[in-house]
Amino acid sequence: MSKLNQIIAIANGKKTKTTREITETYKKVQKSALFDGITRTYQPLDDEGETFPPEKKNIQYSVPNAIEEVSKSLAGLFDIVATQDWANTKATADIVVDGQTILSDVPVTYMLFLEKQLHDVQTFVSSLPTLDPAENWEWSDAANCYASEAAQTNKTKKMLRNHVKAEATEHHPAQVETYSEDVVVGKWNTIKFSGAIPATEKSNLLERVGRIVDAVKFARETANMSEVTSVNVSQPLFKFLFDVTPPSE
Repeated sequence: MSKLNQIIAIANGKKTKTTREITETYKKVQKSALFDGITRTYQPLDDEGETFPPEKKNIQYSVPNAIEEVSKSLAGLFDIVATQDWANTKATADIVVDGQTILSDVPVTYMLFLEKQLHDVQTFVSSLPTLDPAENWEWSDAANCYASEAAQTNKTKKMLRNHVKAEATEHHPAQVETYSEDVVVGKWNTIKFSGAIPATEKSNLLERVGRIVDAVKFARETANMSEVTSVNVSQPLFKFLFDVTPPSE
């Protein structure tokens, strides 16, 4: 008795081979000359008349030939895919991570869907932003996000100052130069907030997704090791379609 994974491997090659064979038959069906034949003999009107040899062209192809070829090509494919799909309805396995069963008796068809979705989750987690490592972050229950340590910076204001370059004399006014000076007028107390997560938490999430992806792959392989029973659908199908019974492969 075959295993499901063996049937899957065979089915892929069978689909390619059948497509090639059907294409070849279809091309022949389009060539009307292959279906035409003729026989022709010549009889002169009198015994002394010119004679010609008989002409004959046999048909090279016929509709029954085409139906037989198509039926034979499709029969094996129909049966092997049916065997695969019937087996898929019964092939199940548990998804287990570190000895913990996450899901039980999961059908192999659902595992294929789940595996793709988990890869999408993996992509999503990979894109999550992480906290700036240049800051010291602590979780703030009040803000429901991470908060940095408070940082204090000066608030400055430009103030004009006068510099006396030369004092006034009896004959000359004082020489005064005006310049600006940054003067501290206050203090900024700054706390930054972030909805990002620590890099270690992101790494942990990716590791967890990776573990369950591996578990699904393992479970799918386990399910695909189940034995299958051959299913024959081609004979009744083609008997109804063309009133022929193609040989099973």
